[in-house]
Amino acid sequence: MLIQERIQLILKMHALTPSMFADKLGVQRSNISHILSGRSKPSFDFLEKVVVNFPRVNANWLLTGEMKENATEIKPLKPSNNESFQQKEIVKIIEFYNDDSIKVYFTKNE
Repeated sequence: MLIQERIQLILKMHALTPSMFADKLGVQRSNISHILSGRSKPSFDFLEKVVVNFPRVNANWLLTGEMKENATEIKPLKPSNNESFQQKEIVKIIEFYNDDSIKVYFTKNE
């Protein structure tokens, strides 16, 4: 399915005319006409406006036509068996600069 077909489907699902869609997104009506006819491709800003104004539209589907999500589940960190987060604290931070200089910060008096 081409991107203009996916946009056309969004219009149909929300019972919008191309003019109403353009007004809702805050874009020129001619932009919608050019995109729907395949004369031009939608810009990133245009696609972002679609996703922001229609939060139920899956951004991955809009961009690729696929419904799968590429995001992975983020799990909280767990300490290993022989350590705990309470035992660790930062005592020194070292910054290395591209001019070969270094800054060292200590979190405790040392």
